[in-house]
Amino acid sequence: MRTVLLASLRTQARRYVAAVVAVTASVAFIVVIGVVTAGARAGFMENAGSPFRNADYVIDAPADGPEPGPPCCPGTLDVADALALIDRLGDNASAVGRVDLPASREDGTPLGSGEQRGATTVGPVATAEELRWQELVAGRFPERPGEVVVHIWAAQDQEIEIGDRIRVGDGTAATDLEVVGLVLSPTTWTQAAMYVAWPQYVQWRDQPTFHVGAVAVRGDPGPLPEGMAVRTAVQYVRDGLAGLNNDTDLIALMLLLFAGVALVVSALVVGNTFSILFAGRLRDFALLRCVGATRRQVLGSVRREAAAVGVLASLAGTLTGLGLGYALLPVINTFAPTTPLAAPAPPVTWMLGGFAIGVAVTVLASWLPTRHVVRVSPLAALRPVITVDVHTATGRIRLALATLLLLAGLALLTAAMVADSTVLMLTGGAAVFSAVLLFGPVLVPRLIRITGALLGPAARLATQNAVRNPRRTAATTAALLVGITLTTAVLTGMATWRAGIDEVNARHHPVDAALTSLDRPVTTELLDQVRRTPGVEQAIAVNGAVAEISGFGTPMPVLTAPDAARVARDGGNSARAEPGTILLDLGAFVERGVRPGDGVTVRVGDREVRLRVIALPGWGQTGLVAPETLAQLTDAPEPRVIWVRAADDADPLALTEALDGLADAAGADLEDQLQAQAAADKERDILAAAALGLLGISVAIALIGIANTLGLSVLERAREHALLRALGLTRGQLRRMLALEAALLAVVATVLGAAIGVGFAWVGYETFVKRALTHATMVIPWPSLGAVVLVAAAAGLLAGVLPARRAAQVPPAAGLSAD
Repeated sequence: MRTVLLASLRTQARRYVAAVVAVTASVAFIVVIGVVTAGARAGFMENAGSPFRNADYVIDAPADGPEPGPPCCPGTLDVADALALIDRLGDNASAVGRVDLPASREDGTPLGSGEQRGATTVGPVATAEELRWQELVAGRFPERPGEVVVHIWAAQDQEIEIGDRIRVGDGTAATDLEVVGLVLSPTTWTQAAMYVAWPQYVQWRDQPTFHVGAVAVRGDPGPLPEGMAVRTAVQYVRDGLAGLNNDTDLIALMLLLFAGVALVVSALVVGNTFSILFAGRLRDFALLRCVGATRRQVLGSVRREAAAVGVLASLAGTLTGLGLGYALLPVINTFAPTTPLAAPAPPVTWMLGGFAIGVAVTVLASWLPTRHVVRVSPLAALRPVITVDVHTATGRIRLALATLLLLAGLALLTAAMVADSTVLMLTGGAAVFSAVLLFGPVLVPRLIRITGALLGPAARLATQNAVRNPRRTAATTAALLVGITLTTAVLTGMATWRAGIDEVNARHHPVDAALTSLDRPVTTELLDQVRRTPGVEQAIAVNGAVAEISGFGTPMPVLTAPDAARVARDGGNSARAEPGTILLDLGAFVERGVRPGDGVTVRVGDREVRLRVIALPGWGQTGLVAPETLAQLTDAPEPRVIWVRAADDADPLALTEALDGLADAAGADLEDQLQAQAAADKERDILAAAALGLLGISVAIALIGIANTLGLSVLERAREHALLRALGLTRGQLRRMLALEAALLAVVATVLGAAIGVGFAWVGYETFVKRALTHATMVIPWPSLGAVVLVAAAAGLLAGVLPARRAAQVPPAAGLSAD
């Protein structure tokens, strides 16, 4: 049988090309998922997790333990224990912390503006260069006490340059610092306005706000005091990311989703390819049986063929996937330049897993066809094979199992929505989709007939060819059905998630920037200059009066904004205050002891009213009141603030710098939310970029499955095509018939997959999106889904081009004599 095995591999090489392509593409798909997912995680580590990217462990306070940190900063480490730990570990430790301190220029002029005037935040720079996470923009890092680097946003806002001297702290703790560099923070977790060397930072340990939130450690941290918890750096960043999304690890969820889809798509494509391949060789196997080969010998020979194909194709797929994955990263970064995926180390686990899965799926995909081969008698195998349909016992069992899976899956999905269970959602979704695949031989041919009927008589022959073998038709569309279902579900889920996040951002950051003037009203000229600034979509002047509010040491504008909808990203809803209330962004002020629901006295000149405080983030250092309330305080309100809405394509840094220049020239103060929003969008953009890259590959491999099936179908139907040619069908007509057949398969799979994908997206929305984003609403991206349908139909048409050309090139006489 060894001779038979080698001869079979040589003579069937052309047919095995389709199987090799299928296995290679499937394994490459899995490896690419590993590379892109690892790149997404590395991207998070380079951005949000940058303070810990070169660390092995992170030490912080346990979430369920007592609060060891200072009263200002709960959830941080005990200061004495943290300092002792860092002193013991030396250069292998990097503290993450911050302290609020007074700050002024060398001539005594306070830094900052508004309520933050004369104050700054200072953080430490790691002693070891490998643990420094700030990105140096200009100059150098501080090397000794007396030196400081300034965050570039703060430097631009305060007009600080390298070489300036700044006094930080007060009393005996006051220190003169020389600015030696400018830095940029890739993360908002530990961002400060200034950073100093660790020995300098420790000098302010007696300040009330001095704290150490976490310690990044290289190597083994050794024994830890009570009140400290240790995690790996990767796990710490992953947990932090999940915390930002209401304890939902989106990368882990995405990895689980795509890994499952990779397995399903691989099994479908490879299984379908081998089923057609062995079905076409059924007579060859029967002849071997007739000349004396036993069932066991035939079975062993065929499975060894499959194993050999699986090993070679899996190796090729592993190497191909590794190359494609790393090549895909810069492509994804082109579409998401602000949040690039990082180049990770080769994902060895995914590579080995992909290789093993490729071999296993190949062997298993050949299992059922070979069992069918040896169970059929040689004489029966020499006759045409009757297709299994719903009227046979096998067909009835298939439909019964499909019905059972459908009912069980729907029940599990309902339970998942009630219990907010991701596990039940995935299990139920798998059951429902399995039921759809089992219904395929009944459902897909009927949908193809309906679609073909819409195309008129020209599509009649292609329709009949497409549905003549229901099992093969269903298997052909299965891989594309999986890919389109995944694509639709993810696109809809991403649109829903993004809309929910945008709604949250709109409520917390309704205005992108505000120019506030206390000394005099803002002028029409300044408003015109702001509107003409590149990157500004709209700007309005808001009327009010400068008021004194009990509990706040400095005056602030009290405004009423009936036109807020023109610039506010929440439609201006949050700017509508009820009479008797004042809306205050308490987070924009230094701690004053004022809480939501407290009563405050608001005074303008000799008029005053008593108002109830309502906390509302995003409006900066102003108070919003109803028009009736403002009329009680003043008869002549004046424009005191200019609210700005930025264009979607605006550069946050450039726009902030331009607005800051206008504000300084006019004696106004600038408050901007643009840069904070840009930093907060990084995680979301990385997820979207990684998902889109994986979606493209999932659809591509599904189309390879269609091309493989059509190619093998051409080989199977060589005599049929030759007979059609002999009866008068031209080469062009034959090519058009086969291309139309491919298009019918692709359109039906795409439309069906889109419908199922939207349904799955709705279940996901009800299960975990509403849990994470209370105010999120379901969003269906109709333009994107329409583009998916058109692209998939066109790609299906292209997938049939080569098989159609190959069929048309065979002369009728040669085709009729083919075996």
